Amino acid sequence: MNFNDVNSKNDNSRNDNSRNENSRRQFIGKLAATAAFTGMASPLLAHVPAGQKIETKAIGEADAWFKNVKGKHRIIYDASEPHDGFPFIWTWVFYQTNNQTGTTDNDMTAVVVMRHNAIPFAMKDELWEKYNFGKTFNVTDNTTKAPATRNVYYIPKDGDYPVPGIDGIKALQDRGAMFCVCDMALTVYSSMTAQSMGLDPVEVKKDWVSGIMPGVQIVPSGVWAVGRAQEHGCAYCYAGG
Repeated sequence: MNFNDVNSKNDNSRNDNSRNENSRRQFIGKLAATAAFTGMASPLLAHVPAGQKIETKAIGEADAWFKNVKGKHRIIYDASEPHDGFPFIWTWVFYQTNNQTGTTDNDMTAVVVMRHNAIPFAMKDELWEKYNFGKTFNVTDNTTKAPATRNVYYIPKDGDYPVPGIDGIKALQDRGAMFCVCDMALTVYSSMTAQSMGLDPVEVKKDWVSGIMPGVQIVPSGVWAVGRAQEHGCAYCYAGG
């Protein structure tokens, strides 16, 4: 590697850090704005009819959900950004390479915590199109080169991943991988989206929750889930590129 290569890598690292810092600042700003606008989750949920508080039930089951972590080999992928699908690529790599070294799917678990800007991957295609998630969360559909209007990594099409043969979220769930999504981020982003579209934040939050993919657990927050996963014996791995 020559000096120019080193400088290029350092520049790329600085750019990545700058983007991540900007993303964190934007989220904190949205969190503060949402707190002022909605009073955060509890007052927001107070306006939802009792029979429709499906997120409350799901959050209440979050601790029990972690009891499904199994096997000798356990890992948690902290997915705070889309990272071009790498949270799911690395999950597939974990299963594939453990298989290659003699471990069956039944003797391992990967837990993927979708938080912050990775939350749209927990939701169905119709919400991606309705709320323009591709543009909001900076996710490009590699087959169209435009902002994604579908969950490109749930059941991926040819070209969605950089190389063929990588499992999507649905196939990884079938192998035993566990996926959860941050309710704090759902609350913040749905409220901000509602404000930008002139909609009722309570109704938008309900819409997002009802559009969570099958088998994806809603947890109080992503950082809560990262901690719980480690308490259940999962090694930590940041799910970046």
